[in-house]
Amino acid sequence: MANRIVKASEFKATCLKLMDEVAATGDTLTITKNGRPVVEVRAVERPRKSLYGRNRGRIVIHGDLDDHHMAWEMQD
Repeated sequence: MANRIVKASEFKATCLKLMDEVAATGDTLTITKNGRPVVEVRAVERPRKSLYGRNRGRIVIHGDLDDHHMAWEMQD
């Protein structure tokens, strides 16, 4: 991930645009005042949704774990 450095005045003028860029790219944004780093802006790490139960009732599995020819089909 890249770290971009931005002056406080630029951040103030383009805050929403910069926040959208950080959220989209995952890069870190360092805000400076008088040439000194003051704040870092990072995207929030959202927990990934579990895949368990996602297709409950839609997928039917034929076979078992020891069966190397297990097949499945989607139900509508």
